[in-house]
Amino acid sequence: MAPTLSYCVVNTNGREYLLACLAAIERAHPDGVEREILVLDNASEDGSAEAVRALGGEIRLIALDRRTGKAENDSTLMREARGRYCLLLNEDSELRPGAVQALLEVMEREPKAGAATPQLLGSNGVPVPCAWRFPGVGTALAGAFFLHRWLTVQSKGSDVRSVDWAQSSALMVRREAAAAIDYMDPDFFVYYDECDFAKRLREAGWHSLYVPGAEAVHHDQLSTDLAKGLPRIVEFHRNRNLYMRKHHNRAAALAVRVLTAWSYAARAMAASLLPNQPAPVYRAHARQALFPSRGDSLRDHAQERTSSSSLSTS
Repeated sequence: MAPTLSYCVVNTNGREYLLACLAAIERAHPDGVEREILVLDNASEDGSAEAVRALGGEIRLIALDRRTGKAENDSTLMREARGRYCLLLNEDSELRPGAVQALLEVMEREPKAGAATPQLLGSNGVPVPCAWRFPGVGTALAGAFFLHRWLTVQSKGSDVRSVDWAQSSALMVRREAAAAIDYMDPDFFVYYDECDFAKRLREAGWHSLYVPGAEAVHHDQLSTDLAKGLPRIVEFHRNRNLYMRKHHNRAAALAVRVLTAWSYAARAMAASLLPNQPAPVYRAHARQALFPSRGDSLRDHAQERTSSSSLSTS
Protein backbone atom coordinates (compact mmCIF):
# COMPACT_ATOMS: atom_id res chain seq x y z
CA MET A 1 0.00 0.00 0.00
CA ALA A 2 1.34 3.41 -1.00
CA PRO A 3 2.09 5.82 1.87
CA THR A 4 0.20 9.03 2.36
CA LEU A 5 3.33 11.14 2.70
CA SER A 6 6.82 11.07 1.23
CA TYR A 7 9.46 13.19 2.97
CA CYS A 8 11.87 14.33 0.22
CA VAL A 9 15.12 15.77 1.59
CA VAL A 10 17.91 17.25 -0.57
CA ASN A 11 21.35 17.60 1.02
CA THR A 12 24.58 19.20 -0.19
CA ASN A 13 27.46 19.11 2.29
CA GLY A 14 25.16 19.70 5.26
CA ARG A 15 25.77 16.59 7.35
CA GLU A 16 24.90 18.01 10.77
CA TYR A 17 21.93 19.97 9.44
CA LEU A 18 20.73 16.82 7.66
CA LEU A 19 20.83 14.74 10.82
CA ALA A 20 18.90 17.46 12.67
CA CYS A 21 16.36 17.59 9.82
CA LEU A 22 15.80 13.83 10.00
CA ALA A 23 15.45 13.96 13.78
CA ALA A 24 12.86 16.74 13.41
CA ILE A 25 10.87 14.56 11.00
CA GLU A 26 10.63 11.94 13.74
CA ARG A 27 9.35 14.52 16.22
CA ALA A 28 6.88 16.12 13.81
CA HIS A 29 5.41 13.10 12.05
CA PRO A 30 1.77 12.56 13.06
CA ASP A 31 0.64 9.20 14.40
CA GLY A 32 -1.30 6.98 12.04
CA VAL A 33 0.00 8.54 8.80
CA GLU A 34 1.82 6.11 6.49
CA ARG A 35 5.11 7.58 5.35
CA GLU A 36 8.41 7.08 3.59
CA ILE A 37 11.64 9.08 3.87
CA LEU A 38 13.84 9.73 0.83
CA VAL A 39 17.18 11.53 1.04
CA LEU A 40 19.05 12.70 -2.05
CA ASP A 41 22.69 13.42 -1.28
CA ASN A 42 24.02 15.84 -3.89
CA ALA A 43 27.61 14.53 -4.22
CA SER A 44 28.55 15.74 -0.73
CA GLU A 45 32.14 15.58 0.48
CA ASP A 46 31.46 15.69 4.22
CA GLY A 47 30.35 12.13 4.90
CA SER A 48 26.63 12.93 4.65
CA ALA A 49 25.74 9.78 2.69
CA GLU A 50 27.68 7.59 5.11
CA ALA A 51 25.89 9.23 8.05
CA VAL A 52 22.50 8.43 6.51
CA ARG A 53 23.53 4.83 5.84
CA ALA A 54 24.62 4.52 9.47
CA LEU A 55 21.11 5.52 10.61
CA GLY A 56 19.68 2.51 8.82
CA GLY A 57 15.94 2.02 9.18
CA GLU A 58 13.46 3.06 6.54
CA ILE A 59 15.41 5.86 4.84
CA ARG A 60 15.88 5.47 1.08
CA LEU A 61 19.14 7.11 0.07
CA ILE A 62 19.88 8.38 -3.44
CA ALA A 63 23.60 9.23 -3.48
CA LEU A 64 24.68 11.19 -6.55
CA ASP A 65 28.25 11.12 -7.83
CA ARG A 66 27.92 14.51 -9.58
CA ARG A 67 26.34 17.69 -8.30
CA THR A 68 23.05 18.72 -9.88
CA GLY A 69 20.58 21.55 -9.30
CA LYS A 70 17.82 21.90 -6.73
CA ALA A 71 15.00 21.71 -9.28
CA GLU A 72 16.40 18.53 -10.81
CA ASN A 73 16.97 17.01 -7.38
CA ASP A 74 13.47 17.79 -6.12
CA SER A 75 12.06 16.35 -9.34
CA THR A 76 14.12 13.17 -8.92
CA LEU A 77 12.73 12.70 -5.42
CA MET A 78 9.13 13.36 -6.45
CA ARG A 79 9.41 10.87 -9.31
CA GLU A 80 10.81 8.26 -6.91
CA ALA A 81 8.22 8.98 -4.22
CA ARG A 82 5.12 6.84 -3.77
CA GLY A 83 3.14 9.09 -1.44
CA ARG A 84 0.06 11.11 -2.33
CA TYR A 85 1.91 14.12 -0.96
CA CYS A 86 5.59 15.00 -1.07
CA LEU A 87 7.05 17.22 1.64
CA LEU A 88 10.11 18.85 0.06
CA LEU A 89 12.78 19.77 2.59
CA ASN A 90 16.23 21.31 2.46
CA GLU A 91 18.75 19.67 4.75
CA ASP A 92 18.81 22.85 6.86
CA SER A 93 15.06 22.83 7.54
CA GLU A 94 13.51 21.47 10.73
CA LEU A 95 9.78 20.83 11.01
CA ARG A 96 8.08 21.97 14.19
CA PRO A 97 5.66 19.54 15.94
CA GLY A 98 2.17 19.86 14.46
CA ALA A 99 3.40 21.25 11.13
CA VAL A 100 2.89 18.08 9.09
CA GLN A 101 -0.61 17.48 10.44
CA ALA A 102 -1.63 21.07 9.71
CA LEU A 103 -0.34 20.89 6.14
CA LEU A 104 -1.99 17.53 5.48
CA GLU A 105 -5.35 18.75 6.80
CA VAL A 106 -5.30 21.78 4.51
CA MET A 107 -4.28 19.74 1.46
CA GLU A 108 -7.04 17.21 2.14
CA ARG A 109 -9.58 20.01 2.55
CA GLU A 110 -8.48 21.85 -0.62
CA PRO A 111 -8.43 19.32 -3.50
CA LYS A 112 -7.11 21.89 -6.00
CA ALA A 113 -4.21 22.94 -3.79
CA GLY A 114 -1.05 21.89 -5.60
CA ALA A 115 1.33 23.07 -2.87
CA ALA A 116 1.28 24.42 0.69
CA THR A 117 3.96 26.14 2.72
CA PRO A 118 4.36 26.43 6.48
CA GLN A 119 5.50 29.65 8.09
CA LEU A 120 9.28 29.58 7.95
CA LEU A 121 11.28 30.74 10.97
CA GLY A 122 14.90 31.86 11.06
CA SER A 123 17.45 30.16 13.28
CA ASN A 124 16.40 32.60 16.03
CA GLY A 125 12.78 31.48 15.81
CA VAL A 126 11.57 34.74 14.24
CA PRO A 127 9.15 34.42 11.27
CA VAL A 128 10.67 35.25 7.88
CA PRO A 129 8.93 35.92 4.54
CA CYS A 130 8.30 32.66 2.68
CA ALA A 131 5.55 33.40 0.12
CA TRP A 132 5.33 36.18 -2.47
CA ARG A 133 3.51 37.54 -5.49
CA PHE A 134 4.83 36.31 -8.83
CA PRO A 135 7.75 38.40 -10.13
CA GLY A 136 7.00 41.03 -12.73
CA VAL A 137 7.41 44.68 -13.52
CA GLY A 138 4.89 45.58 -10.79
CA THR A 139 6.73 43.75 -8.03
CA ALA A 140 10.06 45.14 -9.24
CA LEU A 141 8.57 48.64 -9.12
CA ALA A 142 7.42 47.97 -5.55
CA GLY A 143 10.98 46.94 -4.72
CA ALA A 144 12.41 50.08 -6.34
CA PHE A 145 10.26 52.16 -3.99
CA PHE A 146 11.18 49.89 -1.04
CA LEU A 147 7.59 48.68 -0.66
CA HIS A 148 8.41 45.03 -1.26
CA ARG A 149 7.55 43.85 2.24
CA TRP A 150 4.12 45.48 2.12
CA LEU A 151 3.11 44.86 -1.51
CA THR A 152 4.88 41.65 -2.52
CA VAL A 153 5.27 39.44 0.57
CA GLN A 154 2.16 37.27 1.01
CA SER A 155 3.12 35.16 4.06
CA LYS A 156 1.10 37.30 6.45
CA GLY A 157 -1.77 36.91 8.87
CA SER A 158 -3.05 34.05 10.97
CA ASP A 159 -5.41 32.44 8.44
CA VAL A 160 -4.74 30.00 5.61
CA ARG A 161 -4.59 32.01 2.40
CA SER A 162 -3.88 31.55 -1.29
CA VAL A 163 -0.46 32.81 -2.40
CA ASP A 164 1.30 33.01 -5.74
CA TRP A 165 4.44 31.07 -4.84
CA ALA A 166 6.35 29.86 -1.81
CA GLN A 167 9.89 28.89 -0.93
CA SER A 168 10.67 25.18 -1.31
CA SER A 169 12.82 24.90 1.82
CA ALA A 170 9.76 23.19 3.35
CA LEU A 171 6.95 22.75 0.85
CA MET A 172 4.20 20.14 0.72
CA VAL A 173 3.32 19.22 -2.87
CA ARG A 174 0.45 17.16 -4.23
CA ARG A 175 2.30 14.57 -6.31
CA GLU A 176 -0.56 14.31 -8.81
CA ALA A 177 -0.28 18.05 -9.52
CA ALA A 178 3.51 17.92 -9.83
CA ALA A 179 3.31 14.99 -12.25
CA ALA A 180 0.68 16.80 -14.34
CA ILE A 181 3.15 19.62 -15.13
CA ASP A 182 6.22 17.35 -15.37
CA TYR A 183 7.66 18.42 -12.01
CA MET A 184 10.25 21.20 -11.75
CA ASP A 185 12.17 22.71 -14.65
CA PRO A 186 15.88 21.68 -14.46
CA ASP A 187 16.86 24.82 -16.37
CA PHE A 188 16.56 26.53 -12.97
CA PHE A 189 19.65 25.23 -11.15
CA VAL A 190 18.64 26.90 -7.89
CA TYR A 191 16.52 29.99 -7.14
CA TYR A 192 13.22 30.69 -8.90
CA ASP A 193 12.76 26.96 -9.52
CA GLU A 194 9.85 26.85 -7.06
CA CYS A 195 8.51 30.14 -8.45
CA ASP A 196 8.41 28.72 -11.97
CA PHE A 197 6.86 25.52 -10.55
CA ALA A 198 4.07 27.47 -8.82
CA LYS A 199 3.46 29.55 -11.94
CA ARG A 200 2.99 26.41 -14.04
CA LEU A 201 0.77 24.89 -11.34
CA ARG A 202 -1.41 28.01 -11.47
CA GLU A 203 -1.61 27.86 -15.26
CA ALA A 204 -2.71 24.20 -15.01
CA GLY A 205 -5.55 25.06 -12.61
CA TRP A 206 -3.90 24.40 -9.23
CA HIS A 207 -3.11 26.91 -6.50
CA SER A 208 -0.63 27.36 -3.65
CA LEU A 209 -1.42 27.98 0.01
CA TYR A 210 0.23 29.60 3.02
CA VAL A 211 -0.52 27.71 6.24
CA PRO A 212 0.57 29.81 9.24
CA GLY A 213 -0.55 27.13 11.70
CA ALA A 214 2.38 25.01 10.48
CA GLU A 215 5.95 26.11 11.24
CA ALA A 216 9.42 25.03 10.15
CA VAL A 217 12.82 26.45 11.02
CA HIS A 218 15.03 27.24 8.03
CA HIS A 219 18.60 27.87 9.16
CA ASP A 220 20.36 30.72 7.38
CA GLN A 221 23.63 29.38 5.98
CA LEU A 222 24.35 32.27 3.63
CA SER A 223 27.56 34.18 4.23
CA THR A 224 28.11 37.90 3.87
CA ASP A 225 31.62 37.04 2.59
CA LEU A 226 31.41 38.27 -1.01
CA ALA A 227 34.06 35.85 -2.27
CA LYS A 228 32.01 32.89 -1.03
CA GLY A 229 28.62 34.33 -1.88
CA LEU A 230 29.20 35.74 -5.37
CA PRO A 231 28.29 32.52 -7.27
CA ARG A 232 24.95 32.49 -5.42
CA ILE A 233 24.34 36.12 -6.33
CA VAL A 234 25.08 35.32 -9.98
CA GLU A 235 22.77 32.29 -9.89
CA PHE A 236 19.98 34.27 -8.20
CA HIS A 237 19.84 37.04 -10.79
CA ARG A 238 20.46 34.74 -13.75
CA ASN A 239 17.48 32.61 -12.78
CA ARG A 240 15.22 35.58 -12.13
CA ASN A 241 16.02 36.78 -15.63
CA LEU A 242 15.33 33.26 -16.94
CA TYR A 243 11.93 33.30 -15.20
CA MET A 244 11.07 36.70 -16.68
CA ARG A 245 12.10 35.64 -20.19
CA LYS A 246 10.12 32.40 -19.87
CA HIS A 247 6.87 33.83 -18.49
CA HIS A 248 6.93 37.42 -19.78
CA ASN A 249 9.01 38.99 -22.55
CA ARG A 250 12.37 40.65 -23.20
CA ALA A 251 11.08 44.17 -22.50
CA ALA A 252 9.60 43.15 -19.14
CA ALA A 253 12.78 41.24 -18.27
CA LEU A 254 14.88 44.35 -19.03
CA ALA A 255 12.58 46.57 -16.96
CA VAL A 256 12.88 44.20 -13.99
CA ARG A 257 16.67 44.14 -14.32
CA VAL A 258 16.91 47.95 -14.31
CA LEU A 259 14.48 48.42 -11.41
CA THR A 260 16.17 45.70 -9.36
CA ALA A 261 19.62 47.12 -10.02
CA TRP A 262 18.43 50.53 -8.85
CA SER A 263 17.00 49.15 -5.59
CA TYR A 264 20.25 47.33 -4.75
CA ALA A 265 22.37 50.34 -5.74
CA ALA A 266 20.33 52.51 -3.36
CA ARG A 267 20.85 49.95 -0.58
CA ALA A 268 24.58 49.95 -1.32
CA MET A 269 24.77 53.74 -1.01
CA ALA A 270 22.89 53.68 2.29
CA ALA A 271 24.99 50.78 3.60
CA SER A 272 28.23 52.60 2.83
CA LEU A 273 27.19 55.30 5.31
CA LEU A 274 26.21 52.89 8.09
CA PRO A 275 28.42 50.68 10.26
CA ASN A 276 28.50 46.88 9.84
CA GLN A 277 26.44 46.85 6.64
CA PRO A 278 27.44 44.66 3.62
CA ALA A 279 27.72 47.43 1.02
CA PRO A 280 29.95 45.30 -1.31
CA VAL A 281 27.29 42.59 -1.36
CA TYR A 282 24.59 45.08 -2.35
CA ARG A 283 26.86 46.48 -5.08
CA ALA A 284 27.42 42.97 -6.40
CA HIS A 285 23.66 42.41 -6.50
CA ALA A 286 23.18 45.70 -8.38
CA ARG A 287 25.79 44.78 -11.02
CA GLN A 288 24.48 41.26 -11.42
CA ALA A 289 20.85 42.34 -11.67
CA LEU A 290 21.76 44.58 -14.59
CA PHE A 291 24.07 42.06 -16.29
CA PRO A 292 22.85 38.59 -15.26
CA SER A 293 24.86 36.69 -17.86
CA ARG A 294 28.20 37.83 -16.42
CA GLY A 295 30.21 35.91 -13.85
CA ASP A 296 30.41 32.32 -12.65
CA SER A 297 27.28 30.85 -11.11
CA LEU A 298 26.67 27.86 -8.84
CA ARG A 299 25.81 25.84 -11.96
CA ASP A 300 29.13 26.85 -13.55
CA HIS A 301 31.02 25.77 -10.43
CA ALA A 302 29.18 22.43 -10.31
CA GLN A 303 29.98 21.76 -13.96
CA GLU A 304 33.63 22.66 -13.41
CA ARG A 305 33.72 20.30 -10.44
CA THR A 306 32.25 17.48 -12.54
CA SER A 307 34.74 18.13 -15.37
CA SER A 308 37.68 18.13 -12.92
CA SER A 309 36.49 14.85 -11.39
CA SER A 310 36.17 13.27 -14.81
CA LEU A 311 39.69 14.33 -15.76
CA SER A 312 41.17 13.05 -12.51
CA THR A 313 39.63 9.59 -13.00
CA SER A 314 40.45 9.27 -16.70
